[in-house]
Amino acid sequence: METIQSMFKHLHWSNQRILETLHNGEENKKANNLFSHILHAENVWFTRLIGTDSSHLPIWAEISLESCLGLVNQNNLNYTAFLSNLSNLELDQLVTYKNSKGTEFRNSKRDILTHVALHGQYHRGQINQLLRAAKLEPINVDFITFRR
Repeated sequence: METIQSMFKHLHWSNQRILETLHNGEENKKANNLFSHILHAENVWFTRLIGTDSSHLPIWAEISLESCLGLVNQNNLNYTAFLSNLSNLELDQLVTYKNSKGTEFRNSKRDILTHVALHGQYHRGQINQLLRAAKLEPINVDFITFRR
């Protein structure tokens, strides 16, 4: 449980760093779109974890950086509360949900939480690639940097 909680603290720290960089730099529509996707996906997965229908929620809708700030904070509040009430035994409980195409799946809470943390890191790497291509400094969002 401690590892997953640490992964989500890192996730929030990383989101804050990306948001700050995107907010303070030149507009990069592709990077903003990827960041919006990360935040929407975090929200969709949280909705599934609590057993609510997520079919109406966007996955790829681009939102303003101001709206991203609200979603960064809301996602952090949601996951922090969820994880603080989750026991080690509950991590292996299965969650049944439907993907955006309506196909039903079942995965453990542990696997879903791990996916959320890794999914965001994957796309943050893509954002860094876009920043580098625009001759900007990539954002260090490495887990070990967070832990230091």
